[in-house]
Amino acid sequence: MKKMKTKIMILGSGELGKEFAISAQRLGLHIIAVDNYLNAPAMQVADEFEVIDMLNGNELARIVEKYKPQIIVPEIEAIRTEKLMEFEAQGIQVVPTAKAAHLTMNRDAIRNAAAHDLKLKTAQFFYAESFEELQTQSLKIGFPNVVKPVMSSSGKGQSVVKKESDIKKAWDFAVAGMRGDKRKVIVEEFISFESEITILTIKQKKGPTLFVAPIGHRQERGDYQESWIPARIKPQQLKKAQKMAQKITDFLGGAGLFGVEFFLTQKEIYFSELSPRPHDTGMVTLASQNLSEFDLHLRSILGLPIPEINYLGPTASAVILADQESQNFEITGLEKALQVKSCEIRLFGKPSTRKYRRMGIALARGKTTNEARKKAFQAARKIKIQYAD
Repeated sequence: MKKMKTKIMILGSGELGKEFAISAQRLGLHIIAVDNYLNAPAMQVADEFEVIDMLNGNELARIVEKYKPQIIVPEIEAIRTEKLMEFEAQGIQVVPTAKAAHLTMNRDAIRNAAAHDLKLKTAQFFYAESFEELQTQSLKIGFPNVVKPVMSSSGKGQSVVKKESDIKKAWDFAVAGMRGDKRKVIVEEFISFESEITILTIKQKKGPTLFVAPIGHRQERGDYQESWIPARIKPQQLKKAQKMAQKITDFLGGAGLFGVEFFLTQKEIYFSELSPRPHDTGMVTLASQNLSEFDLHLRSILGLPIPEINYLGPTASAVILADQESQNFEITGLEKALQVKSCEIRLFGKPSTRKYRRMGIALARGKTTNEARKKAFQAARKIKIQYAD
């Protein structure tokens, strides 16, 4: 009798979901891609797809019953996570666990766990559920400070508040960038950091926790613009970051890859945020090593061996952004971009653009990280988006 393929349902079908789906299909798995809009990137490479509101618990239950997946992989924040706990109780593997998905979909829950339960070093922070409350807490923190929704993605709704008159604008911007139905923001102390890093942390079903080499990244508007590997970090700081990453991922449990972000100052390292899935800054691993973050996520979920991670040299990624909203556009410049030596382009296939929407990335290798960053940036700028409306 022919053995049925393992079914994986991906909740969230953007560029991260697409790369994960490709990795999964290479190992012969059956992929159902889910998102709230048609023709999302992962849908283009999946075996089947569904368009639903993932905050609607009844709709989630309907498609889980329809497809009967063995594994559910949440890839975005805006999901009715209470339903994931029900699915897990039915014997479905939720990645990494339903508890982890619930806690990390909400910045307040994961920040509380990190700062209060695990005693990790974080920036000082408060929460606010109205403009008036934000004003009070912002004055308490002092200026500058950072305001962001407790539920959002890719930096949406995040801003730096430099003075009291900026608070109302920050509140409105955060509300506009919120995902889900939680009208709540976090206001935190602005850390004058030297750099930011991501520690991709791999919790295996079988075997010890593994770490990818540290990834450096630069953000604008709270969203990553470029990333590179390896990041420059003092050995003692790296050891401390890995210890903190393992502590919080052990707390969350399960199996899978986590993207754990840190701020580095001259003397300190601060826990910033955590994603229980492949991280946008980790897309650099598509060119930096033999097993990308998506391959590593999949292997850890399935309990497959990860004997070693082989690095190919200093590598960088740079984003390709849209600058206006459109349903009718064309991406050009591939010929010029691919003339840059040791460079690759990944276009995500998103069906529409909006200002600052990430439409693709350039990947490049060099003799040094600075050379790789320069090449990736150069290639990304050669890609142009032509709008017809």
